[in-house]
Amino acid sequence: MPVTWTFDDIPDQTGRTAVVTGATSGLGLVVARELAARGADVVVAARNVAKAERLFPAGVHIRALDTEDLDSVRAFAADWGDRPLDLLINNAGISAVPWRLSPQGVESQFATNFLGHFALTGLLLPHLRGGARV
Repeated sequence: MPVTWTFDDIPDQTGRTAVVTGATSGLGLVVARELAARGADVVVAARNVAKAERLFPAGVHIRALDTEDLDSVRAFAADWGDRPLDLLINNAGISAVPWRLSPQGVESQFATNFLGHFALTGLLLPHLRGGARV
């Protein structure tokens, strides 16, 4: 059975807040744009803030976040404040990169794709509203 879902099936997102990691390319970019187009208050959590600022209109919030670096993850979560959160889209990732270590001494791909998102989710849990999605 073919999939018949399209972007038009996304309901109105007005009043909802979404954080999207990895939104400067690929699926994350599309998700952030589509959520913003449907009224969500979108926060693009980007390693490259300058690139994100070129890609998104003024209504989309751009915040620095490098999921490879747990200090960056902690800073992002600490700066979140008391805002409620409805959608946390953990999309950032790297692959086929040369072997290197994160600032905390963890292999970079594992740190970026898994540990950073695990830490981010845990730190933002107190802000997730009833019915929130990760």
